[in-house]
Amino acid sequence: MSPEEFRHYGKQVVDWIADYLAGIEQYPVRSRARPGEVRAMLPAHPPERGEPYEQVLADMDRVILPGITHWQHPNFFAYFPANASGPGILGDLLSSGLGVQGMVWATSPACTELETVAVDWLAELLGLPDHFRTDSAGGGVIQDSASSAALVAVLAALRRAEGTTKRIYVSSQTHSALEKAARIAGIGSQNVRTVDVHPETLEMDPARLRTLIDEDVAAGLTPALVCATIGTTSTTAIDPVRAIGEICRERGIWLHVDAAYAGVAAVCPELRWINDGVAEYVDSYATNPHKWLLTNFDCGVLWVRDRAPMINALSILPEFLRNAATESGQVIDYRDWQVPLGRRFRALKLWSVIRWYGAEGLREHIRTGIALAQRFASLVAAEPDFEVRGHHPFGLVCFRPLRTDVLELMERVNASGALYLSHTKVGDEVWLRMAIGAPTTTEAHVDAAWAALRAAAQSR
Repeated sequence: MSPEEFRHYGKQVVDWIADYLAGIEQYPVRSRARPGEVRAMLPAHPPERGEPYEQVLADMDRVILPGITHWQHPNFFAYFPANASGPGILGDLLSSGLGVQGMVWATSPACTELETVAVDWLAELLGLPDHFRTDSAGGGVIQDSASSAALVAVLAALRRAEGTTKRIYVSSQTHSALEKAARIAGIGSQNVRTVDVHPETLEMDPARLRTLIDEDVAAGLTPALVCATIGTTSTTAIDPVRAIGEICRERGIWLHVDAAYAGVAAVCPELRWINDGVAEYVDSYATNPHKWLLTNFDCGVLWVRDRAPMINALSILPEFLRNAATESGQVIDYRDWQVPLGRRFRALKLWSVIRWYGAEGLREHIRTGIALAQRFASLVAAEPDFEVRGHHPFGLVCFRPLRTDVLELMERVNASGALYLSHTKVGDEVWLRMAIGAPTTTEAHVDAAWAALRAAAQSR
C-alpha cells in the first residue's frame, strides 16, 4: 500500500470509525452471534491475490459488526468501563503509524522519554507520592493491564524477599490475577494465603492478615507480598491500606496496591481519601487508564517505590541489545520493567488524552459517572422490590431484585439488546452490577435502563 493509497483508505477508515461511534446506539449492546457464526461467514482459506480495501470495510459491516459486543455503547453497564475516546484513538493511530519497537531507550528515545513524562503527569494528577516519579529511585511504566502489573510486582517482591518457600497474601475479593501471577512466578497457588474480609464492607481484615503471617513465619515460611485492593472487581470494596501497610512495614513485606478500576478516581481531589497510606507504605501501585480514564485499551500503569528489585528480577542483557546509552546508566530501558522484551508506543494515547481533556476534563468525566451511579442507586432504593448494596462511592452499583431470580432477570434484559449488565456473588447471594462510566452515558440512559429492569422484573 503506497502512501497515497494509505491516505485514501485511511480517510475511509476514520470516517467508518466516526460513523460507528456516532450511530452506536442502533446496535444491540451485546452481540447476538451464536458460537461459530462469525467464522462460518469467512472464507476457509486465505486469498491467493490481494483484495481491494473496500472489501475489508464491507466485511466489517457484514461480518464483524454483528459479532461485536459494543463496549463503547452508552448502555454498556457490564464489567467495568473500557473507555475509548477520540484523542486516545488518534494516539493509537499515531503509534501504529510510527511502528516503534521501544524495548530500550536507544531504539527510540522519544518512546521512552514521552512515557516517563506521561506516567509522571498521571501520578501528579492522582496525587501519588513523589517517589513514584521516574526522576526518583522508583518510577512508572505503562503495562498492558493491571494483571501484568501484578505479575511484575510479584516477581520484584520475590526477588527482594529472602528465604526458600515464599508466600503472598490476598483476600477473597482480590482479583484472580494475583493467584495467576503466583502460578507464573513458580510459587504456585498453594503459597497464596487468603485473608478473611469484613462480612459487610468486604475489606481485608488486618488482624487476620497478621495472624496468617505469624503462622507462616513460625512454620519457617517467608511472607513476600501482600496485595491490597482499592476498588475490588466484584463490589469496589476498599482494603484498609494504612493498617495493612503498618503490618507489612514491621515485617519487611512488599505491599502492592491493585487500584485497576478505582485508582483513576483520585484525579478528583475529593476522592484522594482512597489512597490513604499509599505514600507511607506502598511498594507498588497499579491503575488502568483504559478502564475509566478515556484511554483506549491497553494502557495500565504500574508505579514502584524502588525500581531496583524489579530490574534485578527482570533484566537480562544479551549482546545484541548492548549500546552506549544503556551502558551509561543515564537512561531507562523499559524492557527491564516488564515481562516481554518488545513494547508498543502506548504513551502516545495517554499523552493525547491528558492533553486533550486536561485535568478539568478528566475530573468532569469521573464526577459525571459517579453522579449517574448515585442517581441509579437512588432510583433502585426507592423501589421496595429491589435492594441496593450500601457501598457505591464510584461508578458501580450492586443491586438485586427481591421477588425475581437475579440471573433470570439479568439474562432477560441482556437478551433484549437494550442494555448489558454483569453479576457477582457476595457470600451466597447473587447481585447485579451496574457499572456506569461510558463518556456517552447520560441521565436518560440510566433512567431508561432502570425502567427496563423494572419492567422485566414485573413481567416474570
